[in-house]
Amino acid sequence: MKLLTIQRNSLLTLILLLALAWFGTLDYRRLINPDEGRYAEIPREMVASGDWLTPRMNDLKYFEKPALQYWATAAAYTAFGEHNWTARLWPALTGFAGILFTGFAAARLFGARAGPYAGAVLAGSVLWTVIGHANTLDMGVSFFLAAAVFALCLGEHPNTPATNSRLWTDGAWALLALAVLSKGLIGLVLPAATVVLYTLWQRDWDFLRRIRLLRGILILLVITAPWFIAVSLANPEFAHFFFIHEHVQRFLTKSHGRYQPMWYFIPILLIGMIPWLGCLIQGALRGVRKEQGGGFQPARFLLVWIIVVFGFFSVSSSKLASYILPLFPALAALIGLYLSEMRDRPALRWQALPAIVLGLAALVLAWQAPRFANNEVPATLYAGYQPWLYAAALALLAAGLVAFRFGARGQGLPLVLTLATGAHLFGQCFLLGHDHVGRVNSAYDAVQAIRDQVRPDVPFYSVNTFDHSLHYYLKRSTTMVSYRDELGFGVAQEPHKFIPDMAGFEAAWRAAPMAWAMMSPATWQELNAKKLPMREVFRDTRRVIVKKP
Repeated sequence: MKLLTIQRNSLLTLILLLALAWFGTLDYRRLINPDEGRYAEIPREMVASGDWLTPRMNDLKYFEKPALQYWATAAAYTAFGEHNWTARLWPALTGFAGILFTGFAAARLFGARAGPYAGAVLAGSVLWTVIGHANTLDMGVSFFLAAAVFALCLGEHPNTPATNSRLWTDGAWALLALAVLSKGLIGLVLPAATVVLYTLWQRDWDFLRRIRLLRGILILLVITAPWFIAVSLANPEFAHFFFIHEHVQRFLTKSHGRYQPMWYFIPILLIGMIPWLGCLIQGALRGVRKEQGGGFQPARFLLVWIIVVFGFFSVSSSKLASYILPLFPALAALIGLYLSEMRDRPALRWQALPAIVLGLAALVLAWQAPRFANNEVPATLYAGYQPWLYAAALALLAAGLVAFRFGARGQGLPLVLTLATGAHLFGQCFLLGHDHVGRVNSAYDAVQAIRDQVRPDVPFYSVNTFDHSLHYYLKRSTTMVSYRDELGFGVAQEPHKFIPDMAGFEAAWRAAPMAWAMMSPATWQELNAKKLPMREVFRDTRRVIVKKP
């Protein structure tokens, strides 16, 4: 009992330290474009308008994604105010919960020893750390999908009592519903493909009955249908755009401009799983081995999930690095299982080698960072970033060296915790330092320069460009000119809020007694050559803000 108490107290201490490190930096950085500005502004407009049904961006209908994260962020704004940290709170909460649930599930599925290993592996995975501190939708949907997969495994585990099994299965369906409300139909497509492929592999034809398909669909509809029905009744154009354009066309065509080759996610996975490259393949292959006694095979189910997620997004015509994030908790659980089972304890030291090598490589890249400078991101900004890059590299290198020492002594858990700490610091330093170069990709400084001068009753134009973070920091919408891009659908629904060409803007500008506008330096040069009456108020490498008079 005393040993158990010590272990429990140590675990709680580690969780508390992780929480302080995880949540303590959320407010430090500017929100950057496009995702962070977009997903901060949509809930801000919900709060400002009082309409929590129809998502809007720049006061235009925006139906690319469901509303769950918008609601969560709007609730955070209402409770705590509009800050960088409240804008990032939902991804941070779901990312942190993903680490805890991964450790819990691995301990239940594979034994108490595997739990801390799995949680530490996920906490130290660079991509999970980075996306958990960025205001995007990917962390929320990744948590709900991974938690649903784990819940299904827990419901099927032979040691789970029948009553608890039903509760876990119902919980899995509820979590899938929240995944759907987070990012759409991938919340159903990916788990369904996993269930089918696992059933075929295992020839466990009774599996479909055990997951209680009809009951599960009812649970899912009870949670998801109210918003989909309500938003469709209020906006008849929603269904076609959301289900056809945002799902079928996004997957099958290159219409979103995110096409990448089939192998795109291989380097993303390798970079994202730093510092666990030494056991990446072994951990994944641990899912192939069949457990004794037959019955449900949780490791195999997790392996099928990893393959489905990776394969689905690899064949998709729309790719972003964060799309494969849902596989990371399952992969962390398998790696945690593999590490917890290693028989040759001194061989553990070689698990630290990738961190040492990559730490040295990161030092070289940090030294070369100013070489990435260009006209928009000058070398002076990279010079400010450089100390953070050095700190990131040194954190990973030092963790690798210390972990190697632990491994030589056969101390597996200290090795894993050390690597996780170093990798987490690596990701945090990378992110925090990015604020130096990210300032050109954020309107924060521009708004600080003009905030007290802009009256809410004076028109403000976004000329041939769109800056997502401008509206969040300025706390108002602008009239878009010429540029449509992702807001083209909203413009088509409410064209009176849009000026389609530069001639129309010039006429509106000349007629207005007072006005503001944001544009690119090239557009400013073009309009200045036409002697348009405007006075420059702010300029950086990507934007110019002018006013009249």
